[in-house]
Amino acid sequence: MTPAATPDPVAPGPINRADIEAKFRELQGEVELIGEEAKGYAITVAIAVGVGIVAIAFVLGRRRGRRNRTIVEVRRV
Repeated sequence: MTPAATPDPVAPGPINRADIEAKFRELQGEVELIGEEAKGYAITVAIAVGVGIVAIAFVLGRRRGRRNRTIVEVRRV
């Protein structure tokens, strides 16, 4: 069971628009900081995945090239 909500001792009285806007700005600032950190990780992961895809394509293409290699035989008459 959750405890009953207790009023904030600093702001006794009704909640007004300025209180809501201030709290929203505070939360928005935290979200922007977390978003910037996540963006850095996302870019790193995207680069790693891109390098991995290119490496896999290279290896598979090289394997296919070796398997389907054309042999040219030159004969002089």
